[in-house]
Amino acid sequence: MAAPTLLVLFGSQTGTAQDTAERIGRQAQRRRFHVRVEALDSYNVVNLISEPLVVFVCSTTGQGDPPDNMKSFWRFLFRKSLPVGSLCRLDCAVLGLGDSSYPRFNFVAKKLHKRLIQLGANPLLPVGLGDEQHDLGQDAVIDPWLSAFWERSLELYPLPVGVSVLSEDVLLPSRYELHFLDDVTNGLSLEPPDWDTPLSAPPSQLHPFLARMVSNQRVTHSSHFQDVRLIDFDITGSQIQFSAGDVVMIQPQNSPEDVDQFCQLLHLDPDQFFTLTPRDNAPVPAQLPQPCSVRFLLERFLDISSVPKRSFFELLGGFATNELEREKLRELSSVQGQEDLHSYCTRPRRTALEVLSDFPHTTTALSIEYLLDLFPEIKPRSFSIASSLQVHPGRIQILLAVVMFKTRIHRPRRGLCSTWLASQDPEQGVVRVPLWVKKGGLKFPTDQDPPVIMVGPGTGVAPFRAAIQERVSQGRRGNYLFFGCRQESMDFYCRSEWEELVRAGSLTLFTAFSRDQEDKVYVQHRVREHGRLLWDLIVREKAHFYIAGNAKQMPAAVMDAVKSVFESEGRLSAAESEELLAELERLGRFQSETWS
Repeated sequence: MAAPTLLVLFGSQTGTAQDTAERIGRQAQRRRFHVRVEALDSYNVVNLISEPLVVFVCSTTGQGDPPDNMKSFWRFLFRKSLPVGSLCRLDCAVLGLGDSSYPRFNFVAKKLHKRLIQLGANPLLPVGLGDEQHDLGQDAVIDPWLSAFWERSLELYPLPVGVSVLSEDVLLPSRYELHFLDDVTNGLSLEPPDWDTPLSAPPSQLHPFLARMVSNQRVTHSSHFQDVRLIDFDITGSQIQFSAGDVVMIQPQNSPEDVDQFCQLLHLDPDQFFTLTPRDNAPVPAQLPQPCSVRFLLERFLDISSVPKRSFFELLGGFATNELEREKLRELSSVQGQEDLHSYCTRPRRTALEVLSDFPHTTTALSIEYLLDLFPEIKPRSFSIASSLQVHPGRIQILLAVVMFKTRIHRPRRGLCSTWLASQDPEQGVVRVPLWVKKGGLKFPTDQDPPVIMVGPGTGVAPFRAAIQERVSQGRRGNYLFFGCRQESMDFYCRSEWEELVRAGSLTLFTAFSRDQEDKVYVQHRVREHGRLLWDLIVREKAHFYIAGNAKQMPAAVMDAVKSVFESEGRLSAAESEELLAELERLGRFQSETWS
């Protein structure tokens, strides 16, 4: 009797859905399934009609959008020409990973589940809706959902007689075989092959443009707790084009100190080269040159400074030779140990490198072949572009908040990309940063000239700086900006630029400095104060309204303020205000782009 077949397809933006998909793949191997794990856009979707069993794991990005690596699949699946019943042979299950602090919680998973049913697929169980806001994170939903999935799957696809589920003590094979090479360092570049050659097409993740950093200027006062930078990149010759609202993707790298510490822990020579051979037809990651140095693997590819997920402890436990370390790793990767895992790792933001230091016996026994199974890839970071090509041709500027905070761990926690970028000094030598551009979630009017109202506290002002530059260069007026920060003297980004535009009559500026008076004042208070003006702009002059910034309380507070303006100035009921806001959103006249 042949082993049952399972296909696990994922759509992942930050790597969480991919990690979960790979975890399902390992569980399937233990249940003797023949399993493949692929990104949705890497899979030939026309083959879906002949698949017997598929698990879809997907996140939701932006305002209910699919992740970048499932957009082609998404467009295909929602073609109106697809016949009802075309997936009638498919058994499937959909697991969504989301965050209930966003308005369209798990929107992609819900819509995918509904569409698969429309096409005739047979769902084995209800759609799973993981929530990052739960005290135990996504696993609070994933664990019981997977238990139900395997119970149902083994009913439909039972194990052959005499075959049992592999024990968790059995170490599964690594995805790749690794072969060290001797004396191959001469003439080898540390850049992937395509990074060194002129681009024949616009840059992408596989073929980024190495942009020269022109300047790296701090825009907060030197005594202010938050370090925010305005960074300028030269993209001359890149073929990059963008508009206000677009985002730049930047590929960061680990610090030399972390790479050195990792090599010391695992007794690795960073300058040794190796080749990778896949064990099961899995492609070698395109971002890795062949042959590749240990230094390149650790510096540019493996996210050794990320906060590890449960799967990390599960796999690491397979190498434990010390009884105490083995028991602790088993506990941290068990269903019952999730509160301990959050207390030890997630809440204090302990990094994978720090975890390895805490388990020295296990780390010494770790096989280098498993590094690509143990650590995720370094994911690119997205930044709203804060400049216009019409004002700054051949340049991209970003407004970057350097992430640094304290937990109960002695060393401060630092953001990988922001720390790396902030540490670069173009005045000390040439600095090049791999980047590319993609379309953002904010679309500004181009064919007509309605007023534009922009609410962007903190670094949320970045896309509006680009929009204002672009609109002013085109002679467009009617630019209204609500900007908020803590103190006028500390973090009033781009102040001289805004004041010059105000003097020229090109911008109307409203500011909220929350800590400059006894009672805190935020942008939502300014929105309420100028309700009559906003009502006239939105209703009579057909203005477009935009929000950008941190997703915690600000967007909801601003939306509540807007609805209160509709009620007070337009004499609308609460229900009518909700309807008007929904209609503006449907027309593209109310847009938001928020991040956590």
